[in-house]
Amino acid sequence: MKAEEVRILWLFVFFDLPVGTKPERRMATRFRNFLKDDGYMMLQWSVYARVCRGEDAVDKHVQRVTKHLPTKGSVRALQVTDRQYDRMRLLLGEAKKSEKVASAQMVLL
Repeated sequence: MKAEEVRILWLFVFFDLPVGTKPERRMATRFRNFLKDDGYMMLQWSVYARVCRGEDAVDKHVQRVTKHLPTKGSVRALQVTDRQYDRMRLLLGEAKKSEKVASAQMVLL
């Protein structure tokens, strides 16, 4: 019997949080810091992504994000396969160093 193949998935978190007051800015910063501490890399200011090994890991991380949601704003999560992620096109600018490292680490898996 063949060992079960692990499916590599990417979990994106998109958010638009209010930052008009000092408490709102603090809340937005806490949320961004949580994402970074939880292994997400920042693709753009309000777009973060992380690699997950299988559906169970995606579910676990969606639950973790849900527990750390700010009280105001809009937060969305999107799961894509590694193959779909590889098809993403960068139309302007350069890939961040963290993106290049994450892609190189995927090759090692």
